[in-house]
Amino acid sequence: MKLYSKPGACSTAVHMALEWTGAPYEVEILDGESMKAPAFLAINPAGAVPALVDGDFVLTQNAAIMGYIADTRPQAGLAGDGSPRQRAEAARWLAFVNSDLHPAFKPIFSTARYIGDEAQHDAVKASARTLVRKLMETADRRLAGNDWLAGFRSFADPYFYMTVRWAHGTGVDMSGLDNIASFKARMEADPGVRAALEAEGLK
Repeated sequence: MKLYSKPGACSTAVHMALEWTGAPYEVEILDGESMKAPAFLAINPAGAVPALVDGDFVLTQNAAIMGYIADTRPQAGLAGDGSPRQRAEAARWLAFVNSDLHPAFKPIFSTARYIGDEAQHDAVKASARTLVRKLMETADRRLAGNDWLAGFRSFADPYFYMTVRWAHGTGVDMSGLDNIASFKARMEADPGVRAALEAEGLK
């Protein structure tokens, strides 16, 4: 398997998941310019990461890639113990991050796509931060008494960890979310997480 990733993007979560499998893989680190270059557009015409190449199979979209890695590397337990119930629980929290939490950051990252009037940009960002905070509170409640979102370490956790990093980096109020703080510390002590961050040049 070969992953195409951009440091700090949601593709970094896939990088962590690959580390957790313990299986060999390759990674190519891209930046904004190389994501739009012909070589990568031939792999993903959308010019977006992550993209995963496994032989002649090319897969895009974070949630789909996470599921593929879990299903082809079942020994890693990224979707649970193999039971439908645990896979569904892992998928539920992956969907929460992918469909609810990640999109909530878009008005912060790309404000001009939502409103052209620059005078309104700060208000749009503030509203988005409020929404992110509410979603983080949901996750914090879930993590009360649980080390991991699904109740076991799964492919939802690296993706959620990346959104926690984004929250801290974009001024979202994370005060009082002690369960998330403990989760973040667990992730950052994990050798696979640390290896992926180091490989992508992230602290």
